Amino acid sequence: MAILICGGAGYIGSHVNKLLNRKGYETIVLDNLVHGHREAVKWGAFVKRDLSREEDIESVFQAYKIDAVFHFAAFAYVGESVEFPEKYYFNNVVNTLNLLKVMRRYGCGKIIFSSTCATYGEPDSVPITEEQKQNPINPYGMTKLMVEKIFRDYGKAYGLHYVVLRYFNAAGADIEGEIGESHRPETHLIPLVLDAAAGKREDVKVFGADYDTPDGSCVRDYIHVLDLAEAHVLALRYLEQGGRSDFFNLGNERGTSVLEVIQAVKKVTGKDFTVTYADRRPGDPAILVGSSKKAERVLGWKANYPDIEEIVAHAWKWYGRATY
Repeated sequence: MAILICGGAGYIGSHVNKLLNRKGYETIVLDNLVHGHREAVKWGAFVKRDLSREEDIESVFQAYKIDAVFHFAAFAYVGESVEFPEKYYFNNVVNTLNLLKVMRRYGCGKIIFSSTCATYGEPDSVPITEEQKQNPINPYGMTKLMVEKIFRDYGKAYGLHYVVLRYFNAAGADIEGEIGESHRPETHLIPLVLDAAAGKREDVKVFGADYDTPDGSCVRDYIHVLDLAEAHVLALRYLEQGGRSDFFNLGNERGTSVLEVIQAVKKVTGKDFTVTYADRRPGDPAILVGSSKKAERVLGWKANYPDIEEIVAHAWKWYGRATY
């Protein structure tokens, strides 16, 4: 099978690309390299194209017989989405419509979509299940929810088969150290703390120490990027075997506080660094932890790397040999 990976030069997409190739799939990575890294595409074919141009997408479908699509291509900075919502609606929603239009034209009816727990907004309870109401509190989360709704409509009208995977906090890196996490600017907690451990950052800021949590800092659900990659392959096989279109949370079902992440980094790296405290950030819930029971039951998925110290250790290994 030939699999098109849109955004496959990014963090999660590159790990999925590696795993698909290991499983014997032919992959074609489409990326405009605005946030992705050409160096991360070490497997399969690469085409520099942009989903904003329908002719770019069509050129790939003309060159390859695409059996299914993985869609990771999106802008994902929450703060930026608040400041520049138009940018996010065009890139995340309109570009997805472009992709779906070409898929229909060439008879490609399977897609696995990278969604987010941000579609839930402020949770009513934790762990968050797929049945909880979705009420995003920022444009980024809203764009992902809009695409989910588009898939529902396309499924009814055109027979699109889809799996939507709602991630919690992706973390870690390839165990072999070939690819890893690198964002510009970097906003994810673990890479920021690793920067401090490596002496590249003066301190680590903890936003809020008075939450109703055991140590007063926010609690989040960190899931290893390799576990995410495995879920994508299982989702593809699920669709290949005739599974109905559906939505799944992907998380560890365990929470780790900001301070616990910091302690894990100190333990793994053997480095000490300064930790400072700042006011809470608007819109930061105290606890975000997801239930992955549905993915376990339907897809046969489970997290193989749930321990935060192991996640940090793999990220640190990549950090020490990062090439991009």
